[in-house]
Amino acid sequence: MLLSAGEAKNLGPSSGPNRLRDLCTFCTISLDQEEVYRTKVYEKSVSPFYGEDFYFEIPRPFQCLSFYVYAKSMFQIRDLPIGKVAIRKEDLYKYCGKENWFQLQPVDPHSEVQGKVHLEMKLNELITENGSICQQLVVQIIACQGLPLISGQNCDPYATVTLVGSDQKKTKVKKKTSDPQFDETFHFEVTRSSSYKGRSHFHVEEEDIEKLEIKVELWNNGNLAQDVFLGETRVSVKILRNDNAHKAWYLLQPKGNGTKSKPDDLGSLRLKVTYTEDNVLPSPCYMALRNLMLKSPDVKPISASAAHVLGDICRESVGYDALLPVVRLLLHHNRLLPFLTSVAALELENTQFKANTIFRGNSLATRCIDDMMKIVGKSYLTVTLKPVLNEIFESNKTCEIDPVKLKEGDNVEVNKENLQGYVHKVFTSITQSSSSCPPLMCDVFRSLRQLASKRFPADPHVQYSAVSSFIFLRFFAVAVLSPHTFQLRTHHPDPEISRTLTLISKTIQSLGSWGSLSKNKLVRQLLVRRCAEGTKLRCVHVIFNREVHKRAQGRKRLGKKNFKKRWLRVTNQELSYHKQKGKEALCIIPVKNILGVEKLEESAFNRKNMFQVIHSEKPLYVQAGNCVETNSWIEVLSQVSRCNPGRLSTFHPSAYVGGSWLCCTETNESTPGCKPCTATLLANIQLDIDCDRETERIFSFFSSSRSRLQKMEDACAGMSVYLGQQEECSAFTIQDPKETFRTIKELGEVLDDLQAHHDSKGALTDEPGTM
Repeated sequence: MLLSAGEAKNLGPSSGPNRLRDLCTFCTISLDQEEVYRTKVYEKSVSPFYGEDFYFEIPRPFQCLSFYVYAKSMFQIRDLPIGKVAIRKEDLYKYCGKENWFQLQPVDPHSEVQGKVHLEMKLNELITENGSICQQLVVQIIACQGLPLISGQNCDPYATVTLVGSDQKKTKVKKKTSDPQFDETFHFEVTRSSSYKGRSHFHVEEEDIEKLEIKVELWNNGNLAQDVFLGETRVSVKILRNDNAHKAWYLLQPKGNGTKSKPDDLGSLRLKVTYTEDNVLPSPCYMALRNLMLKSPDVKPISASAAHVLGDICRESVGYDALLPVVRLLLHHNRLLPFLTSVAALELENTQFKANTIFRGNSLATRCIDDMMKIVGKSYLTVTLKPVLNEIFESNKTCEIDPVKLKEGDNVEVNKENLQGYVHKVFTSITQSSSSCPPLMCDVFRSLRQLASKRFPADPHVQYSAVSSFIFLRFFAVAVLSPHTFQLRTHHPDPEISRTLTLISKTIQSLGSWGSLSKNKLVRQLLVRRCAEGTKLRCVHVIFNREVHKRAQGRKRLGKKNFKKRWLRVTNQELSYHKQKGKEALCIIPVKNILGVEKLEESAFNRKNMFQVIHSEKPLYVQAGNCVETNSWIEVLSQVSRCNPGRLSTFHPSAYVGGSWLCCTETNESTPGCKPCTATLLANIQLDIDCDRETERIFSFFSSSRSRLQKMEDACAGMSVYLGQQEECSAFTIQDPKETFRTIKELGEVLDDLQAHHDSKGALTDEPGTM
């Protein structure tokens, strides 16, 4: 879902003529009653311009999308609700993709409901003790689903059942659940007419039936506090006229079915909502399209690939949003790095401007790299920025240095010191974060450096500006400015902290702008090089050291091989072992020469807790003190060497002994490994990617742009016939018309086949049942 909170207009007071004049306002976005986003706080305006976009996947079923406008005052303990806009899920299609002004409605606690209740109703015939016959209405409260959280916790719900005009009956309280299972039955005697004579006349008078209804209310048990209304539903007994039993799900409604008097004029809110649902088919249906997308990094030229074609044809309609599922799909299959390298090379090839302006615009390459950093860099930002951002939020020191914006009593020198202190802490955290930089980001930055240097060989600084465009301007600076977007903070900061973050972010941006301050070039070079090489270059940093048992290397093939105690030490630059701690190194292996670090099978030397360091010479076999130390060594060594060029993709899990590998019996010692390496590009990245859903999203984007795909096909045909660039081709990137034409024809066949699968399955819905 893509939401754009544009602006509010003429926000009105809930009481008093000027109540909002001195209040700040903000807007929240909720799925049912669960807040998922909120905007910044805007100062003292009854017509604030929010201008914020929110894109998110909806992780659960929902009934209503709501926008609440609140007033915030330093004298109020709780935020004051001004009004809301609520759009039911089934009505979203009416507003999809269009900007609309919505009138704010009052926020009534009894109207804030969500969830549904499962009911069964029956009419039974009973003979009383005196022999007369009466009708009995049987109501079973079966279950509820999707009840709201109360103060962030599951509620303690119970239900009340009332036949209008009779006593109220109540279920037991269910503890701490939003999906209670009641399975309780209640009986009500229904008054019958005196004209009743037999089974064929088993009914109530028509005029009486219209008046009878069952009311079911859901409440949260407040224990010592007041119970909270959760919603109600009313069902007329006349539903049983044609059938003596009825069973259905009912959406909970506001109290009194939402009847309310005409509200005061609370103002209006301008919104743009884009909501899409994906009907995901069985996995085999997506195999052809998925394979076509995964083949993209290998297509030459890259502009003829299916992934690049998708970005080309969707550029005018949805910008480069269509590339996000492509990035996620390629990332899951370890195919993202070669694709990013190819599209970056294409952009550099077409760059005609100065070297210090590369990767500054919004292009297919920059958008893909942006999406990659947001996906794999979340934990990196958390480790690097969250501690210092928490300090900024909690200390809340004033940092305003603009004389025009200074408040009465502010001291600009003190504010300047506060700002310098914050900037120093943020920048220090960034420059010391290279060991936490995800391996994929390191690899991408290294590729950018190499590509930029090749494209502009006369500019020695271009390799750094290519990376600084991303690491400073598009990553750290953006995260500092909007920490809530990267889940570094729960909500938007208040206006004063927001101003502080803006000043810090501008400073970070100036460090990333290569032409801003020449004295910052050395600092930028240092950080860029650290991130691209994945190691700190400023000093030798001891990371880990322990006493181990090392298998002697032996200079001759038949030399004595045994295990000796050694002191193993790793820094950011080298791995070395010593006879004792503090003694001179007996052997030094540069970190840059490490090609892999893996566990060694116990059967190799009949020893536990073994691991091997694979480098340019013979493997180093080490026995750690215990299993925990073994894992620590592997983790540390993998971390410092993760960005080395030439890392192995396979290894031998056992040793080469007696003229053959014990694991695969190969006799050639240089034979490639027989088992995949465990350290991959996705190491330390916790991702939950549904490839079928991502492929369905790709299919949706292609389907909505089939006309553009046809125009691109026609452009390729025209270029092949007329042997040149035609006017209609300028909207697309077509380097090789024949190869691009071939890809488009293959795409058309795959898309038609997938559409046929959708047509055979029919439209799928998740409606909650009979209402």
